[in-house]
Amino acid sequence: MLSMEEMAWFQAFLIIFVLFSACFAEERALYLVMMEGDSVAFPSNTSPSHEDGRTLDPHNVSKSHAKRLVESHNQLLQSTLETGSYSKLYSFKHIVNGFAVHTTPSQVLSVSLHAYIICEKMEQKINTNHGNCNMVLQAEKLKCAPGVNLVERDRGARLMTTYTPKFLGLRKGVWTQEGGDRNAGEGIVIGFVDTGINPTHPSFAYHPHLNPFTSKLSRFSGACETGPRFPLSSCNGKIISARFFSAGAQAIATLNSSVDFLSPFDAVGHGSHVASTAAGNAGVPVVVNGFFYGLASGMAPRAQIAIYKAIYPTVGTLTDVVSAIDQAIADGVDILTLSIGPDEPPEDSPTFLNIFDIAMLFARRAGVFVVQAAGNQGPGPSSVVSYSPWAVGAAASSTDRNFPGSLILGNGQKVGGVGLSGPSFGGGLFLYKLVLATDAVKRNGTFPRTPPYIEECQYPEALDPNVVKHSIVICIFSAGFLNGSSTLTAIIDTAETLGFMGFVLVANPNYGDFIAEPLPFDISGILIPTVASAQVISNYYEQKTYRDGKGLVTRFTARAAIEEGRIACFKDQVPTVSRFSSRGPDFIDVKRNPADVLKPDILAPGHQVWAAWSPISALEPILMGYNFGLLSGTSMATPHVAGIAALLKQYNPSWTPSMIASAMATTASKYDNDGDLIKAEGSSIGSLYPSTPFDFGSGLLSPKRALHPGLVFSSEYEDYVGFLCSLPDIDPAMIRNATGEWCNYSLGHPANLNVPSITISSLIGSQLVQRTVKNVESKAETYLCSVLPPNGTVVNLYPPWFTIAPQETQDLYIQFNVTEAIGEFSFGEIILTGSLNHVVRIPLSILPVSVF
Repeated sequence: MLSMEEMAWFQAFLIIFVLFSACFAEERALYLVMMEGDSVAFPSNTSPSHEDGRTLDPHNVSKSHAKRLVESHNQLLQSTLETGSYSKLYSFKHIVNGFAVHTTPSQVLSVSLHAYIICEKMEQKINTNHGNCNMVLQAEKLKCAPGVNLVERDRGARLMTTYTPKFLGLRKGVWTQEGGDRNAGEGIVIGFVDTGINPTHPSFAYHPHLNPFTSKLSRFSGACETGPRFPLSSCNGKIISARFFSAGAQAIATLNSSVDFLSPFDAVGHGSHVASTAAGNAGVPVVVNGFFYGLASGMAPRAQIAIYKAIYPTVGTLTDVVSAIDQAIADGVDILTLSIGPDEPPEDSPTFLNIFDIAMLFARRAGVFVVQAAGNQGPGPSSVVSYSPWAVGAAASSTDRNFPGSLILGNGQKVGGVGLSGPSFGGGLFLYKLVLATDAVKRNGTFPRTPPYIEECQYPEALDPNVVKHSIVICIFSAGFLNGSSTLTAIIDTAETLGFMGFVLVANPNYGDFIAEPLPFDISGILIPTVASAQVISNYYEQKTYRDGKGLVTRFTARAAIEEGRIACFKDQVPTVSRFSSRGPDFIDVKRNPADVLKPDILAPGHQVWAAWSPISALEPILMGYNFGLLSGTSMATPHVAGIAALLKQYNPSWTPSMIASAMATTASKYDNDGDLIKAEGSSIGSLYPSTPFDFGSGLLSPKRALHPGLVFSSEYEDYVGFLCSLPDIDPAMIRNATGEWCNYSLGHPANLNVPSITISSLIGSQLVQRTVKNVESKAETYLCSVLPPNGTVVNLYPPWFTIAPQETQDLYIQFNVTEAIGEFSFGEIILTGSLNHVVRIPLSILPVSVF
């Protein structure tokens, strides 16, 4: 028998054994590690910023320094972690000094426990959370290693046109000033970190008579990596470079060789869609299912494309994304497009100081304009995933084009819906038997009596072919669609197998309205996303359907037809902020404490955008076989901003990224086509509310006005570091670890960063904010200053007017005083009206906390 003391020791041993066993059983983890010391691009004896608009010259790098960095990474790992317990995936050496490592959980514990004993810096004790124990211990071991500044767990990465050039006024605006679409974006390289590219698509075809190479591109140094479906000829002059990054993906997942191609080829379609929206060739016919939808053009159709594939159908990692960013900047891209982003905010660091955002900071330091998707988690507040002021966060809007469909009932009623399909046979002149799927289920079938079988039209074997053939069948949006197991593709397969004349997918009162986007159906079909419209159909159907005492149908007399759904219609009140588009306020940490930065930055078309696609369509079976896709998302808004940035860069070669961003912001419009404030879509279908800068940033992108903004606000690398050093309750050591810079310079308050907006998340009493503007026009101009103050404040602007000569700067001082503590953000704007008709708008987002 064990004594009580021995039993207590034995129980304690069992607890520790269980915890340690849990740690050993944990899956592998990826870490991103940043080191002390200079990267190749930014040696200590050089200027840290590119203020003349030039990007990093990839030829002016030290190969010996790069080699030394790689060797130092290897030596650190060899001296810190046990052999066999890790594998290094990448060395980051171009714009940041660091590496990515994949841990092997066996042997991690013993090494990490040793670190626990000897490392004085370690604050985190053994984490008894089963999901984190291994990773915390390994991360802490690395944190304690000499020369390591920052260790961060890989949070994963996810994916976030025919008409939009006209909608944004490019054909009669910017393109005209650049000599037409065949010169728009000439000599500018846009880099895309995404799912790759479909090189055979006509949007990326090479046209010899357009002379794709210019002398300016001699400073670009890319490469054409080959592999499955991507021969060397894929880099044809339009596609000037293509690389792929897969070490992170291969480390944490078993890739599917049928779709996860280890080459720059795009098996998803997303990367092709994004690249063609920004820089696709002009005048490409969009034909889907034999129907002509118009001619597609990118925003900058003469820009050239550099591809950095880092997301795969099976998985995406920040490890691959950061390595792709590092290489893109080393190659010398002018614009970097990130329609992808982390799965979640950083766990234990300010949002501005995670490695992904720091990589974007160093891209900005290299003179590259960076635009990223704001996120698709709207319409809730603080849902943005674009946090930092050095990257432009793009929100998504509608355009005035939509594709309405309708269902005609036998009683003459017409019910509106969505669906890119042709009409049922006869174009609405002939009506067909209308059948509810539930009433067509085989009575003696051996299948499960679950929604996918009995009402969602997922399985043809569940339906009586004699009832549904040549009929229009009503399928119901039920549990399978809600949890993602049921698909429109399965409905189409069922319809084709059993010979439906068409299908109707209707909302279910038990689940409410659903979100419907127009998708191309190769058979006649329509989506009815609102319960109210579904009820109209149901009432008519029941009136015309005869049943016996058991409720079984004895005779179908309801009739219906599906009208043409592929013809575009145009509406007046646009744009609206799309429902899915993520909203501000920006936040500084995982607790979503608000930050003094306006996010999103800008609004651009992101709803129902036609652009190039990949026929493999690995993640969207309904688009399989198509060369074009009609997609929505902030992923679609982002390349609009990238393409416009390329046009501005071509027209104003000396402009820095912050000047380009400023020109876009101060000339953007916050009004719709009716002259009213832009509305934003709410959580329910059809709901709209007056939007704020937390919905649309500075407003809708206006390329023509952005060419000549009058004044710009410029911020450089040192200013961004000063911004970080001004953050409340920030540990200067964290900034030092992330950027390599000491906090020798502070802005006093983060709201003093010289950006074209002012956000104060906690205004107590009064605060003085400074801005500096520069005249980028060729003539002197006098500006009159006016203010629309946010509620609860009085705002005074000094000077009230000023005259500014070309290339000169003018300091502005804005005094905010609280008159009433209202406990929520309020909005206003500063307007600088020039004598030569330039108008500069500066949105204000202020939270008045107390009068004193």
